[in-house]
Amino acid sequence: MSRITKRMALWIVAIIVLSPVAGLAILSSLAKRPSHLGVVDGRLAPCPDSPNCVSTQATDREHRIEPLSFDGPPDTIIARLKAAITSVPRMRIVTEQDGYLHAEATSRIFRFVDDVEFFVDRESKLIHFRSASRVGRSDLGVNRSRMERIRSEFLSLSRSERD
Repeated sequence: MSRITKRMALWIVAIIVLSPVAGLAILSSLAKRPSHLGVVDGRLAPCPDSPNCVSTQATDREHRIEPLSFDGPPDTIIARLKAAITSVPRMRIVTEQDGYLHAEATSRIFRFVDDVEFFVDRESKLIHFRSASRVGRSDLGVNRSRMERIRSEFLSLSRSERD
C-alpha cells in the first residue's frame, strides 16, 4: 500500500469513528430545558413513551418507581432531600420553589443533561419524583439507578438524624 493510500485509510477510519462522537456532542449541546417541567394539579409531567424516564406517578411498569415516604416537618425533609441530591456527582439544583425542586444531572463524557424533579406532597407525606433524559431513546437504566441512589442517600440521612 502506498503512503497516500495508508494516510487516506487512516482518515477514513478517523472519520468513521469520530462522526458519531461529534454527532452526540452536538446533540447534547443543542438540547434545551423542556418547558413542561413543574407541578400541575399535584402531578409531575408524564414520562414519554421512550424508556429513558422514571416517575413515581407513572402507571406502567417500565417507567414506575416507588415514591419516598417521610415523617417530620417538610422544611427538614427538603433540606435532607437537597443534601441527598447534591451528594450525586455532576448534579445541581436549578430551581427551588415551595415543595418543588428541579435538578440537572450531567453525564460525564458527552455532557447529556437529565432533568430530575421532586415534589414534596405534604398531605400524603410522599416525595414524588421524575427523572428524564432530554435526548435519546435509551438511557441504559441511568435515570432509575440515579433515583435509587438518591433514595438510598435520603434514607441514610434520615437514619443518621434519628441516631
